[in-house]
Amino acid sequence: METQALYDLSPAVRVMLTGLVVACVPLLWLWLRNRNASPARRLQALMVLTLFLTFDLVLFGAFTRLTDSGLGCPDWPGCYGNASPLGAIAEITQAQTAMPTGPVTHGKAWVEMVHRYLATSVGVLILTLAIASWWARRKDASINPWWPTFTLVWVCVQGAFGALTVTMKLFPAIVTLHLVGGLVLLALLCAQAVGFTRPRSVPVARVGLGLACVLLAAQIVLGGWVSTNYAVLACNTFPLCQGSWWPVMDFQHAFEIWRPLGRMQDGSYLSFAGLTAIHYAHRLMAYLVLLVLALVAWRLQRSPATRRQGRWLAGLTLLQFATGLSNVVLGWPLLAAVGHTGGAAALVVVLTWTVCAQRTSRVATMAVSPTRSRLSA
Repeated sequence: METQALYDLSPAVRVMLTGLVVACVPLLWLWLRNRNASPARRLQALMVLTLFLTFDLVLFGAFTRLTDSGLGCPDWPGCYGNASPLGAIAEITQAQTAMPTGPVTHGKAWVEMVHRYLATSVGVLILTLAIASWWARRKDASINPWWPTFTLVWVCVQGAFGALTVTMKLFPAIVTLHLVGGLVLLALLCAQAVGFTRPRSVPVARVGLGLACVLLAAQIVLGGWVSTNYAVLACNTFPLCQGSWWPVMDFQHAFEIWRPLGRMQDGSYLSFAGLTAIHYAHRLMAYLVLLVLALVAWRLQRSPATRRQGRWLAGLTLLQFATGLSNVVLGWPLLAAVGHTGGAAALVVVLTWTVCAQRTSRVATMAVSPTRSRLSA
């Protein structure tokens, strides 16, 4: 049987054109709604739209991973050298017949390719955002085009990790980095969207907010490691794991980073104790993260200026606890698993929103203070 090449660039142009067509729909809608607005207002609207669709892409990426559709098309960027599964019916049928529950089926191929189309369309939106920012700067010198340009570079790196996810056969470190890269992209877009808003006083405990950001980042990496190693069901009870507060665990091999899926660096299979260690490390960190997020949410809700962020943070913290618990005791249901990833993405957006609003207001206060000093003099 002929082996399918991992990279086949022949359908690349058609895949990109498909992404362009998909991106044109929201772009047209955005233009019709904001055709009479200022350049800064149009850029903000495009930024918020891109943020929303990127969040949807992260959710669909989680759905792709959790339905085992990541290798639904075993080559990149197309499917068996075609721009869609329609051109690869024979190849997919052959693979599905040989292994009906394997990685390649007609359904999984479509899920994987839709994910690639959506990713390409988000790339088109970010490219449009970068070009529009440089163009708008000619009329408004306050617009900074460098952050959209950096975001464009970042989404290209993210696309490269998407390709490696396929060609390296779901290598856990690559898949985890791909997930983290998507959440960093959300943070970049959110920070830029907040930068367009009118600043106001945002009194926040900076130490607590910074600690929450650091702990959430670490927990997301651990959560990605759990998901990409399929270690969710290593503990199927709560709060005990395998009937113990400290089950048998193998931390040494659990966190060997550069290794194939399900194996250790020496080629042997990763033990169940290793999977348990991956799961339990994420669970132990969750206790601390939930406590810190709850305290920060309480602190935010005490001030009228940050009450909305506090409510969002409190609600999302409860959602993360509920979906995480559901994954354990209900056997990793798809809805709860996707919701858990979505909750993490939403927490990244809310914390970025709070941090950037605080920084924006502080910069504005520093800019106004000298003026007030001169007036009072």
